[in-house]
Amino acid sequence: MKVVFLDRDGVISKYTPNDYVKKWEEFVFLPNAIKGLKILNDAGYKIIIISNQAGVNKGIFSEEDLKDITDKMEELLKKKGIKIEKVYYCIHTDEENCNCRKPKPGLFFKAKEEIGNIDFSKIFFIGDSEVDVKAGKSVGTKTILVLSGKTESKEETKNWKIKPDYIVKDLKEAAEFIVKLPYANLRSS
Repeated sequence: MKVVFLDRDGVISKYTPNDYVKKWEEFVFLPNAIKGLKILNDAGYKIIIISNQAGVNKGIFSEEDLKDITDKMEELLKKKGIKIEKVYYCIHTDEENCNCRKPKPGLFFKAKEEIGNIDFSKIFFIGDSEVDVKAGKSVGTKTILVLSGKTESKEETKNWKIKPDYIVKDLKEAAEFIVKLPYANLRSS
């Protein structure tokens, strides 16, 4: 099964430093994000979004607000011929020490359990932060860091203990890179 995992904020939508996307009106697609999603969909990839959204348990916005944002995002993408297979959120704070908050692997395993037939060694996780890279590596995915969100330059990764496999400008560039690769040859070395 051709699957790609993506973070939401900073990859698909605009990253809001020191804040959260609390309602649909604050959700802004990044330039080229829709094009990137379309490239992946058209190439037969199932798109799974994995995102930390601690603002819920911090009381900044509700689960209903988060569901509304997700529903409207998926609705808009569907009108553009893009299907999101599944969206998984961790609504816990760091202090709650759950297993689903990235960089922990809980949401990846939940996706595998629900969707099945996912070989992490053949999958990319596209994210915009060190946490995303650690999360992807924790389950054995290849990682692509996009410089369209929290991380804005390659220099920022110099002191990271765990490095991304690839660094690209944005989701469109990541998608173009992924679809050029022969899927069967993605096994980790």
